[in-house]
Amino acid sequence: MAQISLTFPDGNKREYEQGVTPAAVAESISKSLSKKAISAMVDGQHWDLQWPIEQDAQIAINTLQDEAPALELIRHDLAHVMARAVQEIWPDTKVTIGPVTEHGWFYDFDRAEPFTPEDLGQIEAKMKDIINAREPVTTEIWERDRARAFYEENGEPYKVELVDRIPEGAPIRMYWHGGWQDLCRGPHLQHTGQLPADSFKLMGVSGAYWFGDVNRPMLQRVQGVAFRNRKDLQGYLNFLEEAAKRDHRKIGREMDLFHLQPEAPGQIFWHPNGWTIYTSLQDYMRRQQHRDGYVEVNTPQVVDRKLWEASGHWDNYQENMFIVEVDEEHAREKSINALKPMNCPCHVQIFNSGLKSYRDLPLRMAEFGSCNRYEPSGALHGIMRVRGFTQDDAHIFCTDDQIEAETKKFIEFLAGIYADLGFHNWTIKLSTRPEKRIGSEESWDRVEAALGDACKAAGYGFELQEGEGAFYGPKLEFTLTDAIGREWQCGTLQVDPNLPDRLDASYIGQDGEKHRPVMLHRAVLGSFERFIGILIEEHAGKLPFWLAPRQVVVASITSEADDYVHEVVAELRAAGVRAEADIRNEKINYKVREHSVGKVPVILAVGHREVEERTVTVRRLGEKQTKVATLDEITQELGVEATPPDLRG
Repeated sequence: MAQISLTFPDGNKREYEQGVTPAAVAESISKSLSKKAISAMVDGQHWDLQWPIEQDAQIAINTLQDEAPALELIRHDLAHVMARAVQEIWPDTKVTIGPVTEHGWFYDFDRAEPFTPEDLGQIEAKMKDIINAREPVTTEIWERDRARAFYEENGEPYKVELVDRIPEGAPIRMYWHGGWQDLCRGPHLQHTGQLPADSFKLMGVSGAYWFGDVNRPMLQRVQGVAFRNRKDLQGYLNFLEEAAKRDHRKIGREMDLFHLQPEAPGQIFWHPNGWTIYTSLQDYMRRQQHRDGYVEVNTPQVVDRKLWEASGHWDNYQENMFIVEVDEEHAREKSINALKPMNCPCHVQIFNSGLKSYRDLPLRMAEFGSCNRYEPSGALHGIMRVRGFTQDDAHIFCTDDQIEAETKKFIEFLAGIYADLGFHNWTIKLSTRPEKRIGSEESWDRVEAALGDACKAAGYGFELQEGEGAFYGPKLEFTLTDAIGREWQCGTLQVDPNLPDRLDASYIGQDGEKHRPVMLHRAVLGSFERFIGILIEEHAGKLPFWLAPRQVVVASITSEADDYVHEVVAELRAAGVRAEADIRNEKINYKVREHSVGKVPVILAVGHREVEERTVTVRRLGEKQTKVATLDEITQELGVEATPPDLRG
């Protein structure tokens, strides 16, 4: 038989017979490696230990110590083990698909009865029995007709459809976990006993249409999470618990910030407390933009379809737009408009109003633009994913030569804002030219280099995202990491020579001729709604004092202190502090507990002694110790804290 050469990670080469499997390769190295092996990497592809290798290749044997392949296999095998467990408990259940997800897997089932929480516990127990049996995992490639007939005979219509969907010429691979069989491309572990039995958990059940089609059957999706060891599983469960505590929807109710209701899906009803956060943040951003040389504009909410057609959004974005038909003056044909989903085309209209010279560039045009985009109801999530939102949107009209300087300036601008808002851990990703694009290679080279050089000049590294740019230009994405390690993509800077060209924007250059400006789409927060949600979860509701909607509650201990309470409130308000009185006939401990749940940063308790001494007892949120301060001291102290960071000093 022909020989092939396999090259190992250390550079050594060995000769094997053509068709050798990674399992045989591992055994040829050592028995211990053979037992620990879970899969291989063959020329960079994840390879089942049972698959033959037909030609010279680079090879590495994976064990459970290799995190990425190990997690993929653990989660994929557990999907199969779970499906087997379900069918062993409820044989009439039909199986469909069970892919790996970010932290685990899911499997969709067609079962007449809904799964219950008790069922999940029963499934977990059966899965552990299967794991402990240490049954072998085997695989074969079948002909299409044989596979189809097999599933028809076993009453698995979803698998029949999956077989039909496999492209001609692609292998139809069948896997067995013990005696239970599934259609799968693999790879998988050697036997069920390689799965860690104490490192997975079933998380819940949800509905899912077959292939996401509302016209197809509704299935039951059982979801699980899995890791390489119990410690990692517990760490993830603790993370979920902490995330649940920080959920902006829960905290929003406790702080009385906002609500949503079915009559306005994806639209937010801001309560006074929530709107205070919103306007404080907006005022801060307005001041910062003004200092950085932006002019602020405001553009219409409803715009005729002709503009959206000219900009290209009508053809490429219409399914996400809210269409407005108006019978203007009883014309025979209705006028078709759309609520704006973004501000860019309208900003070009302002740029086009009046002649622009190269001396006017760069022109930094900002708008707190209210936009509306259709999001499927299932995708809506509190104030994080909505249909109506306001962006801290701006567009910088500039020349090619100004791109690098304007990008550097924007990065420094963004960095200062993130620091003021308590975010110091963030990264930049540079998305480069996609396969389908417009413009010359020289132009792409120049602009990509300008963005990269701007990052370096501002003192920041960046991660390349090859091929992820828009068809007309590269972009930068700014991703925050919050207090519990979650990443949020917020800021962006997109280079766009396309829209100015489509909408005929031009300026007069030094040569007296017309030239096209480049448009830099940029945002720092993204949308106020989503960013406020991020802020709430980052701080678990304990917002920086200057942003807190209710900064101070002055609470009476006895009714004889009521007049002094009002005096303290008046002094604080005069110093710019949002202060309120609580003179209800309730015990002070009750008041403290209630306002602490509402995340009020400072509670000032006032009783007989405080009245006589003109002091207050200060209790800060999250601190057990209290302190006594004079009215003048606390007024000065809190007045400083209430001042937004850009106005201090």
